[in-house]
Amino acid sequence: MKQALLDKISGGAAVICVIGLGYVGLPRLISAMNSGYPCIGIDADLSRVDSLNRGESYIGHIDVDDLHTAISGGTCQITDDFAVATSADVVLLCVPTPLSKFREPDLSFVTGALASLSPYLHSGQLVSLESTTYPGTTEELLLPTVNEIGLAVGDDFFLVYSPEREDPGNVEFSSGSIPKVCGGVTDACLEVGVHFYSRITQQVVPVSSTRAAEMTKILENTYRAVNIALVNELKIVADRMDIDIFEVIRAASTKPFGFKAFYPGPGLGGHCIPIDPFYLTWKAREYGLHTRFIELAGEVNTSMPEYVVEKTIYGLNALGKPVNGSKILILGVTYKKNIDDLRESPGIELIRSLSEKGASISYHDPHVSELNDIPGTGSRMYSVEWTETTIRRMDCVIIATDHDHVDYSLLEKASLVIDSRGIFSPITDQCMVIRA
Repeated sequence: MKQALLDKISGGAAVICVIGLGYVGLPRLISAMNSGYPCIGIDADLSRVDSLNRGESYIGHIDVDDLHTAISGGTCQITDDFAVATSADVVLLCVPTPLSKFREPDLSFVTGALASLSPYLHSGQLVSLESTTYPGTTEELLLPTVNEIGLAVGDDFFLVYSPEREDPGNVEFSSGSIPKVCGGVTDACLEVGVHFYSRITQQVVPVSSTRAAEMTKILENTYRAVNIALVNELKIVADRMDIDIFEVIRAASTKPFGFKAFYPGPGLGGHCIPIDPFYLTWKAREYGLHTRFIELAGEVNTSMPEYVVEKTIYGLNALGKPVNGSKILILGVTYKKNIDDLRESPGIELIRSLSEKGASISYHDPHVSELNDIPGTGSRMYSVEWTETTIRRMDCVIIATDHDHVDYSLLEKASLVIDSRGIFSPITDQCMVIRA
């Protein structure tokens, strides 16, 4: 059974099924398609299915023209029907793994996809979980389900964990060029997993177990979260000392060893860094451990939007204006520049917090034309034009996201700029700039 699957993968005849067509699954589907495999994409969101079948992308930085050609040509199928997975040889689970309101792992998307998929699992398949999760998930959640079906893992069925490493908007690294870590439940599972991923990615990094692969992804994102928290805290210290933290980071970056630059901001966003470390803290409690360092970093990063709000209130007070009734423009509402991803965005939190304090909020974002159901406001907002007239009308402009292709020189016409991204020198002749 193993050799038959290896041969199918080698010959390009294996049918690849990707479940979950979001920021991870859609690039993975395109990568498999570009490698010459017949593909199936499954998503429970019918609007996504319809968009892709029309040749329209719902993720700004992902081009789906080639995918639509494959759909039209019959080499790729996009559907919300899990039954088509019965024809798949390789199944990739790329569904969200958020946190609950109690900051505990929410694996409902994984369990839901698994429940919908399980009637169509059969011998001769490889299943890979790519969603970020705590160490032990594959063995504790997926493996029992497969065993209940009666499939012999490592003999006639193969189960691996290979964490996604997507970086939305990164033009240097694509889904196929980022090295792929892979761990298997058995040695045979690992062999099949590495064999498959080596066909759609440039480099595969095998590890000893699914638990090691799961921990690898958690380490990567915890490393970033902790270092960003450190530099966010140092930003506050440097501000009190009247030191430009961005100048300090640039100077420290000239050291050719022992230093990696991380930059402060208005808070963390995206699906990974604000969330993944808490999967580890939750799992660590099972072993009687309290991950104080990680949780402290989370507290620092979570507090950053309120720090920006405090700086905004300070700046408005300096101009003799209360925040209540002030007209404030948020520049950038996505969690990072040059993409349209709003997940966990600190820009959204700024809108919510300042609206609660009575400010009249507008926003401009070249990648997001409309916001629906803003938390704390319940309203719909539209991106305003980025013009001198718009800026002159505002009491304050907050740089929340440093998108490229924005004419920042227009901010010279602003009364007050709150700069959380280090775009401007703290002192200009044209307007008041406050670093936040």
